[in-house]
Amino acid sequence: MDEKLKIKLSIADRVYPLTVEMSQEEGLRSASKKIDIMIKQFEENYAVRDKQDVLAMCALQFASQLEQKQIDNSIDGKETIERISKINDLLSRYLDK
Repeated sequence: MDEKLKIKLSIADRVYPLTVEMSQEEGLRSASKKIDIMIKQFEENYAVRDKQDVLAMCALQFASQLEQKQIDNSIDGKETIERISKINDLLSRYLDK
């Protein structure tokens, strides 16, 4: 069983205290850094008046990346199944000879 850690993450100039599993710490810290980098990019490239707008754009960016990966994986899965079916058909024909 993983021990719980109390950590503090800074996102958009706010500190968030969290209690997490040790195995989650690295991923959470990495995600926090990526969010802050993305916030800075949005602020530099767009006229942003409110941190909430920037955070909404970050959330949209991350969510769309996740959705695209899921779409890509489902497409790859279908192609893999089709290939396996073709191989099975070839093997069946070969073994029936």
